[in-house]
Amino acid sequence: MGPLAPVARQRGLSLVGLIFVGVIVVILLTIGMKVVPALAEYLAIERAVQKVASEGSTVRDIRNAFDRYATIDDIKSVSGKDLDITKDAERIIVSYSYSYSVPVLDNVRIVIDFSGSNRDHPGRAAQP
Repeated sequence: MGPLAPVARQRGLSLVGLIFVGVIVVILLTIGMKVVPALAEYLAIERAVQKVASEGSTVRDIRNAFDRYATIDDIKSVSGKDLDITKDAERIIVSYSYSYSVPVLDNVRIVIDFSGSNRDHPGRAAQP
């Protein structure tokens, strides 16, 4: 321990680095909060499709049942007329596909494409 002892180098974030990381985190959280309603609506649509596939026996019944669920769950992106309803080996297949646009800035948007069907979850839908 003489007069020329080596100085330990400091480690960590500088103030500028901390501000930069903070700005990035705030931007990601803001975008994430804007995407949450799209995901919530997708999950509501998925639940409604699973329920109506087992409830209805005709195309009209399935579309009307979906519209009722859409009213209750506040589904705006898909309506009963947007559903693709087919029959596959005595099983009713209800499919849907739509895009959801999330505004980020004035002219910047994130577009998310959602699609699904009750074929994706074969154990959930009852056979007619």
